[in-house]
Amino acid sequence: MGASSDPTQDGSDEQQKRSEIYTYEAPWHIYAMNWSVRRDKKYRLAIASLLEQYPNKVEIVQLDDSTGEIRSDPALSFEHPYPPTKAIFIPDKDCSRPDLLATSSDFLRVWRLPDSTNSDDAATTTANNNGNGSRGVGGGVELKSLLNGNKNSEFCGPLTSFDWNEAEPRRIGTSSIDTTCTIWDIEKEAVDTQLIAHDKEVYDIAWGGVGVFASVSADGSVRVFDLRDKEHSTIIYESSEPDTPLVRLGWNKQDPRYMATIIMDSAKVVVLDIRFPTLPVVELQRHQASVNAIAWAPHSSCHICTAGDDSQALIWDLSSMGQPVEGGLDPILAYTAGAEIEQLQWSSSQPDWVAIAFSTKLQILRV
Repeated sequence: MGASSDPTQDGSDEQQKRSEIYTYEAPWHIYAMNWSVRRDKKYRLAIASLLEQYPNKVEIVQLDDSTGEIRSDPALSFEHPYPPTKAIFIPDKDCSRPDLLATSSDFLRVWRLPDSTNSDDAATTTANNNGNGSRGVGGGVELKSLLNGNKNSEFCGPLTSFDWNEAEPRRIGTSSIDTTCTIWDIEKEAVDTQLIAHDKEVYDIAWGGVGVFASVSADGSVRVFDLRDKEHSTIIYESSEPDTPLVRLGWNKQDPRYMATIIMDSAKVVVLDIRFPTLPVVELQRHQASVNAIAWAPHSSCHICTAGDDSQALIWDLSSMGQPVEGGLDPILAYTAGAEIEQLQWSSSQPDWVAIAFSTKLQILRV
């Protein structure tokens, strides 16, 4: 377990290479992963395990750019019930709010990280909590909220994903296999809105503004919802083959006219313009196996990164989309990892850096 930058055979290139790729090896298979956006926590990420057992793990890791090592802070590792399907740090660049991390699995949980990771108290607190409601957790990480949107049933529909509203950070939207999307007010720890969003399982959700979100489902549709009119939704896209599930959704924060979605077990990414529903504006078709993750550039309206089972992370320039390109669009950058890439995140606070996860490895790449 540990981390290193990847030197090359050629000594003259070593320093150059060192600053381009950093690798961390976790003691388990990584699935959920997210960059911190706080300006005072550069190169910090949360990673979570994918273990076929009830207790799973979350680690907070950070790159020390003076040594080129990514290190886990043992004081901030904690147990988590079931594998988290997603983890997101609070969208708070200015550090004006508590340092929070949200995770989804059986329920939505909000964790509070200590203000200082160096406190003696944090180092001596024992990590014996599994996130079921007791407040103290290992290493000074505190379970602030456990949010259950289905209190009338002893069974919970597992949460497939969630998104934290950047424009209104008190709001988190979750998606569930029970066909619903739930909008939480995390300050009140209360459900703001719960909608039956689709005919089948909802696999992903993304905010497009203060009161607007979209979701994708096993029913093969992308739907957009406006919280000012909860009775209606707009179908932006439907799979060309009936009941072909859509599994991931990315909404372009720099140009909210555009979103991208992944079709289950498909090597293509579909890019949509919400002004022209039903027809993709472009299809990205250079992956050789199923695509697992997409991330729009946080600083550019026309760049997107995609990653998949072909072990490739590809960056695309979509500035020409809408104009026919003979043979289809090619990526402008490609990186090949050591195994199938399951997770991809583009840092909004340091947009030169993309993080990928494959097998037990986390890599951060300068783009």
